[in-house]
Amino acid sequence: MGILQAGSLKEAVTALFGENLRIVGRRPVYGGDINQSYRLSFSDGTSVFMKCNGMNNLSFFEAEAEGLAALGGTGAIGVPRALALGTDRDGRMSFLLMEYLEAAPKTDGYWEVFGRELAALHRADCRSYVPADDNMPYGFKKDNYIGASVQINTPKENWAAFFRECRLLPQIYRAEKYFDSRMRKQCRKLLDNLDSYLPEPEFPSLLHGDLWSGNAICGPDGKAWILDPAVYVGHFEAELAMTELFGKYPASFYEAYSEINRIDSGYQDRRDLYNLYHLLNHLNLFGGSYYNSVQSIVNRF
Repeated sequence: MGILQAGSLKEAVTALFGENLRIVGRRPVYGGDINQSYRLSFSDGTSVFMKCNGMNNLSFFEAEAEGLAALGGTGAIGVPRALALGTDRDGRMSFLLMEYLEAAPKTDGYWEVFGRELAALHRADCRSYVPADDNMPYGFKKDNYIGASVQINTPKENWAAFFRECRLLPQIYRAEKYFDSRMRKQCRKLLDNLDSYLPEPEFPSLLHGDLWSGNAICGPDGKAWILDPAVYVGHFEAELAMTELFGKYPASFYEAYSEINRIDSGYQDRRDLYNLYHLLNHLNLFGGSYYNSVQSIVNRF
């Protein structure tokens, strides 16, 4: 993974920056609902971004660092660099240190560049991110997380099988407490017919996996940087669908994207089916307010 593994926060800072550097400030950074986040300021005027959680949650940060490394390895789009991770017994926390990005106002052309760079990510060679088997192109090296939920990434031979067995099925099982017998029957029918709804893509794509509007910022270079990944190899349409779920990007983003990676006319018919995965996850994490959205999509298909 190429990231420093440290036994304490002090050890991480010393190994990264030397013994003469001291932490002189810790300012909370708000926005997430799983981890605590801080801007750590050092005695030389530089800063890093730190996420922390309980001692037992180091696997969250290991998965995030691996996802950032995969995205960054394509060279297609801005991704913050993970610097170090570990546990700190004195602070009773696990932590991840990353480069600190100073957010900047969006400039003219921001959305068009973002669209083209995301398309380049989706067209990048991603064979090395799934265990070596040309017959199983979808998945990832390890399971990871979508929000606070475990995300299953077992390699599969075709896209519909992966989306059924690794995306919808685990979430439907968890959500059954919200479902009556009719809803359970509708879910089984949807899963049985998924192959007829989801076509096999021309090529697999490395996906950020959780690209709602809050997981992209305009960095100091004036371009989009993508954060908090839930990485896997799948169909790029699933990524585009997520960008439309909680605040759609401007039309210029999708037009520029399609210049590099053509969006099929049938995508609009499949968009809500892809987003069913995220709505089920929100139902399981945050409760029944998401039930009607889930039910509406299941009934449609």
